[in-house]
Amino acid sequence: MKHQATIAVVGSGYVGLVSAACFAEIGHRVICVDNDEEKVHMLNAGGVPIHEEYLPELLSRHQNGSVEFTTKLHEATAQADAVFIAVGTPQSDTGDADLSYVDAVASEIARSVDGYKVIVEKSTVPVYTNEWITRILERNGTSKEAFDVVSNPEFLREGTGVTDFLHPNRIVIGVENERAAKVMRRIYEPLTSGEYYSLPHAVPGGRTASNPPPLLEMSTKAAELTKHATNAFLAMKISFINAVANICDAAGVNVEEVAKGIGMDERIGPKFLRAGIGYGGSCFPKDVAAFRWVAEQLGQQFDLLAEVEKINNQQKKLFFRKIRSALWTLRGKDLAVFGLAFKGGTDDIRESPAIEIVQMLLKEGSRVTLFDPAASERAKAVIPEGPQVRYATDMYEAVRDAHALVILSDWQEFAAVDLDRLRQTLRHPIVIDGRNLFDPVLMLDKGFTYFSVGRPYPAVGTKALKDR
Repeated sequence: MKHQATIAVVGSGYVGLVSAACFAEIGHRVICVDNDEEKVHMLNAGGVPIHEEYLPELLSRHQNGSVEFTTKLHEATAQADAVFIAVGTPQSDTGDADLSYVDAVASEIARSVDGYKVIVEKSTVPVYTNEWITRILERNGTSKEAFDVVSNPEFLREGTGVTDFLHPNRIVIGVENERAAKVMRRIYEPLTSGEYYSLPHAVPGGRTASNPPPLLEMSTKAAELTKHATNAFLAMKISFINAVANICDAAGVNVEEVAKGIGMDERIGPKFLRAGIGYGGSCFPKDVAAFRWVAEQLGQQFDLLAEVEKINNQQKKLFFRKIRSALWTLRGKDLAVFGLAFKGGTDDIRESPAIEIVQMLLKEGSRVTLFDPAASERAKAVIPEGPQVRYATDMYEAVRDAHALVILSDWQEFAAVDLDRLRQTLRHPIVIDGRNLFDPVLMLDKGFTYFSVGRPYPAVGTKALKDR
């Protein structure tokens, strides 16, 4: 495919880097801008700063061709047809999104506009942010005719971000006029036309040339709200099933049977109905808080979201109590911990419930040996090695002579562990599973004392049933 547009992506974090690689993959020339000189040097040298499936392959494929990295926003803006703002919007002390990075980038873009540009919000921002960006550009001397501000929220899941970008269930663009809409349609045309999926090197996924993704056009404010509302709703589903799991624990019912019964209702669906230790990461905690703050600023009380946050915070504490109950006392115990990232498939430890639970264990006096396939190096900055903390290089090293195994992330490697070897390596065959990776009946058959979330411990195993 020929380069169809020149795109500047400001920010080389998770969203920015995935977006830059994927825009290059679908045929555009991409200039990715970051003010971190060391990071830009690493990216230009072929380094990949985050763990993300397919990302190293795409960056390698398009390095020194369709994608380049620079610290010079002025030059990138001057060359670009569209400038995507993908900088961080961390949660402030008051709960709203900190838009200072967006403000700074918009101000610099304004000083670089030398022709018509489409300025695209890619970061997750509150409603009305498009209007603030417009004001910033105008206050810095940019003519109204020289730009349009568009909202194009991302719906990427960490670990599968590349696939989510290239095989989306929908592409949302918030536009206020046809001029901007034409630019955005052209940018996404390789996907919406199905052309990309016919290429021999296309990343595999759910979309095909005959089933391309739809492009959903709406107002900029509607697009901004769509992003926040989507993440808040998904977080609500997680908190809901965790609240149901706690009822199941009390009633001796298997939450997975209940979740299956709920999820088969097409009005609800099965996704995000997996009980566990709560949501985390860079999106859900921040976006739920920001959406609630936005509602309050608009005079609306969104108390439902306060309960979602409350349930999520309680879930970590409830699981910690389950660990303590399983072992009676935690002081002086040697515990193996599988998982430090907020979920499997990523090295992101931001707002990770696993990190919080490990810190609770340390405060209680436990010694922990930690293992995560990708997140250990990041975790060391938060939980450094010391008398109570050791990092293992593989699962079996982590569990050697441990009083129990605690599972906190849902990596597939953990679900594929050799259970016989696991039982033989642990000092006591106790597993406390916060991600429900194993069948309780199988674990009983294998000789484990097994605890999970919202699932009763079976009285007998399959072998006992067969012997009756």
